[in-house]
Amino acid sequence: MLIIVLVVAGVALYLLVRRKNEPAAESVPVDPFADKDSDALRGDPRTLKAGDIVDVFGETYTVRGSLRLKEGGYRWSEHLLDTAKGTRKWLSVEEDPDLELVLWTETPGIPAAGGDEIEHDGKTFRLDESGSAQYVSEATTGLTPSGTVAYHDYVAADDTRLSFEDFGESGKKEAAIGQVLYRSAIMIYPQSSN
Repeated sequence: MLIIVLVVAGVALYLLVRRKNEPAAESVPVDPFADKDSDALRGDPRTLKAGDIVDVFGETYTVRGSLRLKEGGYRWSEHLLDTAKGTRKWLSVEEDPDLELVLWTETPGIPAAGGDEIEHDGKTFRLDESGSAQYVSEATTGLTPSGTVAYHDYVAADDTRLSFEDFGESGKKEAAIGQVLYRSAIMIYPQSSN
């Protein structure tokens, strides 16, 4: 019995000494506020692609196509969503540094972009950012396979968004009103692993 106790104690001591002699793993800085679990439960909007199903506030959409946009080193995506009844909206997905989701509804009749403020539907929208980005179109978007888009983005006091996009060579110009979404408002059902 004493031999068994000595053998077990010897193995434990050997493992303890071995562990202390191993070099410590380098720690990589981690964002303490990073979302660690909702992607597993609700799906990851950063990986959306044509054919995926998206539920927003109980309305079911299919991703018809996506735009992958790039301006300098900054990248984001916009996804064309379509219901079985033909309702179309765009979902923008950006990380700067936190994830921001905005559901856009094309809104004809808004005065053209210009200046630092625009009045629409009883709200004052202030210019937030503008620029020009390169895009690549995937699947069905109604745009050329690649090109440039000039944009002007405005924000109201209640965080409602207003955007003007001019896709130049494709000839498409649109104005849209955007609603910022919380992660809990959206559920994603990926349709393939490809």
